[in-house]
Amino acid sequence: MRAGHKDAYQVILDGVKGGTKEKRLAAQFIPKFFKHFPELADSAINAQLDLCEDEDVSIRRQAIKELPQFATGENLPRVADILTQLLQTDDSAEFNLVNNALLSIFKMDAKGTLGGLFSQILQGEDIVRERAIKFLSTKLKTLPDEVLTKEVEELILTESKKVLEDVTGEEFVLFMKILSGLKSLQTVSGRQQLVELVAEQADLEQTFSPSDPDCVDRLLQCTRQAVPLFSKNVHSTRFVTYFCEQVLPNLSTLTTPVEGLDIQLEVLKLLAEMSSFCGDMEKLETNLRKLFDKLLEYMPLPPEEAENGENAGNEEPKLQFSYVECLLYSFHQLGRKLPDFLTAKLNAEKLKDFKIRLQYFARGLQVYIRQLRLALQGKTGEALKTEENKIKVVALKITNNINVLIKDLFHIPPSYKSTVTLSWKPVQKVEIGQKRATEDTSSGSPPKKSPGGPKRDARQIYNPPSGKYSSNLGNFNYGDLPKMADGEE
Repeated sequence: MRAGHKDAYQVILDGVKGGTKEKRLAAQFIPKFFKHFPELADSAINAQLDLCEDEDVSIRRQAIKELPQFATGENLPRVADILTQLLQTDDSAEFNLVNNALLSIFKMDAKGTLGGLFSQILQGEDIVRERAIKFLSTKLKTLPDEVLTKEVEELILTESKKVLEDVTGEEFVLFMKILSGLKSLQTVSGRQQLVELVAEQADLEQTFSPSDPDCVDRLLQCTRQAVPLFSKNVHSTRFVTYFCEQVLPNLSTLTTPVEGLDIQLEVLKLLAEMSSFCGDMEKLETNLRKLFDKLLEYMPLPPEEAENGENAGNEEPKLQFSYVECLLYSFHQLGRKLPDFLTAKLNAEKLKDFKIRLQYFARGLQVYIRQLRLALQGKTGEALKTEENKIKVVALKITNNINVLIKDLFHIPPSYKSTVTLSWKPVQKVEIGQKRATEDTSSGSPPKKSPGGPKRDARQIYNPPSGKYSSNLGNFNYGDLPKMADGEE
């Protein structure tokens, strides 16, 4: 009787070589009786796999749908491997069946399923690798906690580290999405592990090559992934030091990896975001000097005070507000850790030069802020959504931030107590065009002068110059201050 059953099952297996009707029957009955004939397991799986590759789409779909029934015991990793290969199908219905089948066996044995997936990610064809990674990045988060146990998450981390030894930029981003979503990596130590992974990927031990677009792109991609991981307990110190030492001195020679990207601004924004999360820094003073020197490049002397007539002439220097916001913010954040840097670490001449530059910049700021407020006065709702007004709103955020930070540095001694929200980060909604106190509050600046009265230098800074800047505000391009027209009212 047993032998007869086995012979009958063999006939069903042979049906995969028959016509359409025989194949359809085989696709249903091979998995149905599979568990009763373990000695024919290999033959049965191979037969079902043949049906998964049949020319008839209905037969293929039926065969794929039944594949999870073969995922028992030691067969499961093999079935997972087969299903992962089938992700390369271009038929959307088949693709959905494969996804559902993979999810089904994932719930039976997550570790076994991961074995098949990672086997193909490491050794499979490019299209299979790509789709297997995307499957993990989109489907893992849908699985319940009883499936994604701590052991399973540890396996995902271990296998991911192997893959990360050789990945493209897009793959790296997807793996960071996968890993950062794991519950076991939500802790401080888990986040620290991820930061170390990113630092390794960014190759922070190597000398930075500003002319190599691949090197620049790798650093940008990695830093973008690292920034959300930083916190008061997970520090950005290593990245900030690398940016200050290796990137800032080469800022003007960076080769952009993406056409149309302001690579210098992108780098400065990342540095500003990271600067809030530095821990103890061995090279703090060196990093502050690098930031200070770069800041000076974007804070010109008044034309009449330029040495050797270098900046002399009728044309005012351009004040690049976006760059200055980033650099000033980074300097302000690191300065909190060494508050006597400006007074004790710089010589008197350099400090005097810096204050002259600050004063000149602040005068331009005040005029520009007034123009922006006037331009936005009373505008609400749809009026603020025009491209021109959007630019003005951003410009106002940038200039307000710089204004607050400059005020801090003009305290005697310099202060680092004010807080601002970087202009590109989300802030609480504020009605533009309201009273000055409302707008000043949004920027973190007190609306009124302190009761004791300002110092002489501070009072001088906030007086606008006798002339004014042209009202061509629509052409504001992240930091280019319009030229001053002497004698205009």
